Amino acid sequence: MTETEMASTSTGGLRDRLAYLLVLSRPRFWLYLAGPVIVGVVTAATSISDLFSVEAIALFAYFLVPANVFLYGVNDVFDVDVDEANPKKDDREARWRGDPLNLALVVGSGLLGLGLFVLTPQLAWPWLVAHFFLAIEYSAPPFRFKTTPILDSVSNGLYILPGVAAYATIAGVNPPALAIVGAWLWTMGMHTFSAIPDIEPDRDAGIQTTATMLGERRTYWYCALVWAGAALAFATVDIRLGALLAAYPLVVLGIARSDIDVSNAYWWYPALNTVVGMLITFGALWSIVYG
Repeated sequence: MTETEMASTSTGGLRDRLAYLLVLSRPRFWLYLAGPVIVGVVTAATSISDLFSVEAIALFAYFLVPANVFLYGVNDVFDVDVDEANPKKDDREARWRGDPLNLALVVGSGLLGLGLFVLTPQLAWPWLVAHFFLAIEYSAPPFRFKTTPILDSVSNGLYILPGVAAYATIAGVNPPALAIVGAWLWTMGMHTFSAIPDIEPDRDAGIQTTATMLGERRTYWYCALVWAGAALAFATVDIRLGALLAAYPLVVLGIARSDIDVSNAYWWYPALNTVVGMLITFGALWSIVYG
């Protein structure tokens, strides 16, 4: 069954509802939350056993699927009117149906995250609290950060907070401050770039974002600048990390100077993120195994 077919299935049975929630959770983007957990765990680990601890597995499992159901479910609940004119909802994503059972499953996915506070040390709790706060208030009143230029970009640090919590859980200390800064800037660029295809639908719906404020051309430059800042911040931690992150400003400048449709380029980034994340992970694993 294709994503389009699953998204258009009637709200009849439980299987149909779960298929719909699968589309709603944006499978292409699952690693945007779970990936930072992997990176946080492997960079904090000092032994193979750390990688397979109960805490590491629980964090990865939760942020792979339930957290995405919750995050994007909240987003779609409060974006019903906006999404009516959004072409992305016609094929690769799903529009919110308003089904009570689906709503219960979204809420339940969020409540499931409370179990993480039982498994993780207190050092990780502020990062988890910040994640859940931003995951809700990015889309929901009273703050609805996504409708305020710049704050919509900054609030997307929510994506790296699971990785910070994972690092703190495994290492017993927080990651380097500049690594957090670099990762946060990376999420700002990712969010704002992903908002470029939505500029016209958002403007039509009266939604203000960093991208609608800047316009397409200046948004490319904004992304290039924050991604360059991310590369510099990571370079202070490890020059190799800075070199990897330099791919992002280079790619976005290449897109800006070409005739590539940003709606197509938007879907390249899950692959780019996966490659960069894998290289960081493999490097950390090498250090664990070969010291």
